[in-house]
Amino acid sequence: MQTTLQTKILITGGAGFIGSNLCDHFIAKGCTVVCLDNFATGHKKNIAHHLGNPQFTLIEGDIRNLADCQKAVAGADYVLHQAALGSVPRSIKDPITTNDVNVGGFLNMLTAARDAGVKRFVYAASSSTYGDSEMLPKTEDVIGRPLSPYAITKYVNELYADIFSRTYGLQTIGLRYFNVFGRRQDPNGAYAAVIPKFVMQLMAHQSPVINGDGNHSRDFTYIDNVVQMNELALAVENINAVNTVYNTAFGERTTLNEMVNYLKQFLSGYDPAIANVAIVYGPNREGDIPHSLASIDKAKNLLGYTPQFSMGQGLEQAVKWYWDNLKPVVAFK
Repeated sequence: MQTTLQTKILITGGAGFIGSNLCDHFIAKGCTVVCLDNFATGHKKNIAHHLGNPQFTLIEGDIRNLADCQKAVAGADYVLHQAALGSVPRSIKDPITTNDVNVGGFLNMLTAARDAGVKRFVYAASSSTYGDSEMLPKTEDVIGRPLSPYAITKYVNELYADIFSRTYGLQTIGLRYFNVFGRRQDPNGAYAAVIPKFVMQLMAHQSPVINGDGNHSRDFTYIDNVVQMNELALAVENINAVNTVYNTAFGERTTLNEMVNYLKQFLSGYDPAIANVAIVYGPNREGDIPHSLASIDKAKNLLGYTPQFSMGQGLEQAVKWYWDNLKPVVAFK
């Protein structure tokens, strides 16, 4: 892929956490970017600095509406499909809406991309697809039974992408994201991700609540590693590397206790009192898996993936962003 002004990329969910970082990256690379978002979970503030840029177009629309998808994808060379309703707990509470967005919306986007003749459709898959498989590390060809409606929808995405590749010749690549974190991740709302939520609480000297005993582990993945994977997925020319899925992770696991200790260490550099904030432990969360660790060998071998940020390195960068951007909000409250 030659990233020039003639390269047009549609990023669905482009006003969200991951999507807006992708918008930043590809605009900086010289691409023309179209952002499709309904602002259900994304925020206009995330892409406000691009408004007025001739390289950037914002389309406010919903992937559940096929006409919106067709409008957004018109003339696009590539699609980075990030739009989805995330969160296991949200899907347990409201499986119908989760399915409508994540399955119905995904099928709309695949259909619109096929009809528009895009070169490649790269989509956000999920580590939740591994379900109850106890194998560590997780390798792409071995999955278990899904543990939530959200996990089912993300697995169905992979099945649909495979069918569109084999039946219609649409090139697809799925990226199974593992616990992505970093700048712009929303700390608010009932389904906020654990890292920004804990950061907000610690900055306010409130005790974070860990689900379980804190020994559950995750392969936390910094946003810049995810951006790298998306670019590699667009650029790869080896036909044997497309029409498949890849783990998108760092390849190491960190317990929740270790993660909180990192947060307290980095945040106490700005506010020493945070080091003394107590941690509270609660019940395990329904639908959670105990441990998650990705094998990234496939991505290394076929895409040339070399993640640049470990959990600690990424968290140090993220904490600085949180402090600079979220501390005024905490202080105001």
